[in-house]
Amino acid sequence: MILRYFEHIEFAYPQVFWLLLLLPLCIFWYARTQLSSKASIPVSTLNAGKLSSLKSNLLHLPFILRLLMLTGVIMAGARPQVRNVEEHAVGEGIDIVLCIDVSGSMTARDFLPNRLEAAKQVATTFVQKRKTDRIGVVIFSGESFTMCPITGDYPVVLSSIQNIRNGMLEDGTAIGSGLSTSVDRLRGTDAKSKVVLLLTDGVNNGGLIDPNTAKEIAKAFGVRVYTIGVGSEGYAPQPVQTPLGVVMQQEKVNIDETLLTQIANETGGKYFRAKDNEELNEIYSSIDELEKSKVELVKNVRYQDVYFPILAGVLLLFMLEMLLNYTVFRKFP
Repeated sequence: MILRYFEHIEFAYPQVFWLLLLLPLCIFWYARTQLSSKASIPVSTLNAGKLSSLKSNLLHLPFILRLLMLTGVIMAGARPQVRNVEEHAVGEGIDIVLCIDVSGSMTARDFLPNRLEAAKQVATTFVQKRKTDRIGVVIFSGESFTMCPITGDYPVVLSSIQNIRNGMLEDGTAIGSGLSTSVDRLRGTDAKSKVVLLLTDGVNNGGLIDPNTAKEIAKAFGVRVYTIGVGSEGYAPQPVQTPLGVVMQQEKVNIDETLLTQIANETGGKYFRAKDNEELNEIYSSIDELEKSKVELVKNVRYQDVYFPILAGVLLLFMLEMLLNYTVFRKFP
């Protein structure tokens, strides 16, 4: 228990411990003046023999108690403290929208367990790495929907990502609608840096807003767009509902890389192509490095004095010595 007490203790005035050199001087003085003479205590009680024997056994205890009290006072004078360090990040964060395709083709299993679940996994890891940024989530297929507005509440963002499911929206691939909704989430923010991470596996075939129009809107509001095409080369296995149940069919992978590259380049972003889970993880890690927040960790150090237990111990020793003086070492007339 005593070792645990001193485990995280620091002393504000360690130079006070030089006073501990008084202890050997006190011991030397005590040896010279006390131990060379024989103590004799006249008593007038019937238990004089027993009391004299007890007193003889405890003869040096008062001196030992005084040494301990002096040690305690010196330690308290050195001002023992516990240091508490608090860190908080200050600086310029980034507002980010994760725009994720949830169309039927995202159930293809060229990724494990499928494209959509793989996208959710890397998006979750991406959010967990951010510290001071605000993040929102938009999904799209034949239409778009805001799953989570821009927020710094990461548990809410992560919960929104986990709740993404295929079939939540009308099927299709409305890249323009997804991008325009994402930009709309960002246009009202005061962040100096605004970013959209748009992930899709198809070609725009729906929605009320053309992808090029959405791109121009993003440029107008200074939104940087990183586009990610997901899908292997050639054909990919995809579950399809038939009258006989769900069967796996080979569907052609068809990604409009020209459009995605154009959107990224013209908005100051970059286009990436992911053909498997590993590449998708690497892409999000690359974007995480490209979009670093200007953040500084500030440390606040606070000290809490903890000398009270030592002084309490000194007080107990003093009371014990007083008790001995009025009992065992009491001088009878």
